[in-house]
Amino acid sequence: MRLITAVALLVLLAETPNHPEAAIPYFSNVREVHIADPVHQNYFIIDEEIWNHARPDLADLRLYDGDTPVQYALTEQREGLASEEVQAKILNLGSVSGHTEFDLDAQGLAEYDRIRLHLDAHDFVATAAVSGGDGPGKGAKVELPASTLYDFTREQLGSNSQIRLPRSSFRFLHVRFSAGVRPQDLKGATISYVREQQASWTKVGACASPQQKQHITSIACTLPERVPLSRVSFEIAPAQVNFRRAVIIEGAKGAQLSSGEISRVRMNRAGTLVIDEQLAVPISQNPGQIVINLDNGDNPPLNIMSVQPLAIERRIYFDPQGKSNLKLYYGDDKLSTPVFDYARFFHADASAHQAELGPASHNPQYASRPDQRPWSERHTVVLWAAMLLAVLALAFLAFRGLGTSDRR
Repeated sequence: MRLITAVALLVLLAETPNHPEAAIPYFSNVREVHIADPVHQNYFIIDEEIWNHARPDLADLRLYDGDTPVQYALTEQREGLASEEVQAKILNLGSVSGHTEFDLDAQGLAEYDRIRLHLDAHDFVATAAVSGGDGPGKGAKVELPASTLYDFTREQLGSNSQIRLPRSSFRFLHVRFSAGVRPQDLKGATISYVREQQASWTKVGACASPQQKQHITSIACTLPERVPLSRVSFEIAPAQVNFRRAVIIEGAKGAQLSSGEISRVRMNRAGTLVIDEQLAVPISQNPGQIVINLDNGDNPPLNIMSVQPLAIERRIYFDPQGKSNLKLYYGDDKLSTPVFDYARFFHADASAHQAELGPASHNPQYASRPDQRPWSERHTVVLWAAMLLAVLALAFLAFRGLGTSDRR
């Protein structure tokens, strides 16, 4: 019985989880962090050197003041997204002197700054004049900035059916089109509030000069494999306007990684100037080598000034608490993401100062982390021998019990 108990305890010990703790000697890399303002919130940007030597999820980043850990928050500088979008009720839809007019009941949101119209209309340019008030109709209103809506289906240059507004809270909005949209073309409307934070980007890798292959413009790019990609941005000569190109991004072996379109519209229709451009394509995979193909169709190639792969900027925010220098350690693939109260209750200060990272160096205190695999993985022979011994002991006891039973 004692043998069986001992083996059971041995198996339990073998499966006991081991959670490595952070310690300075187990980080392979270290960098100085030069504080810009010791008494206010600081941040630094994750660069290519950190991506190349830290865990892919950045879970092993640690800040230290001497031997004391410093809490931080890791953020991604993505553009603002609609916090909420709701349907708006369309009222009093009709035509006045040949112009489509209607009211929107914006009761669904306390504040909003976008109206998205669902239009079944093509090949038009229209100005949408908007006013707001506490009741429907044309009573006492506050005039809001107008927006230009368009659809260039014939030219294959895209469309825009979104009205941008200053942050507003009017219960009712009155919209009047200049021309081009009939009452029956309006199928629905939504209102939303969008945070205006702009995304920040970090440049990744480099791209070669464009090469022409019949109707295709190809650009080859070399990337550091451990840096996560977010988009590819194009710089097209400013004088080149009114174009739209399909873009396909492939890996080195021809597998498609992403696709999209780039475009620039600058057209004057009936005295209304339309200006719009989209010069980036999203991508979320990084195989180290990519080829970007633009389909020109029967159009001349674009005058591409540059192509730049980009990663969404990651920042480490922290409070220096009077310190002028800290140290950043990384390069321990056994660690998991730290759980800091600072990150849980984090708020980015708009006036946070950017700290500077010093050159990377090998941690002079570095020592390999002890083997922290489960006991069963490190002593498989002992474990199997103990289990075999237990089986033999159980068999012996069973036969002994049978012999005793026969003598009776």
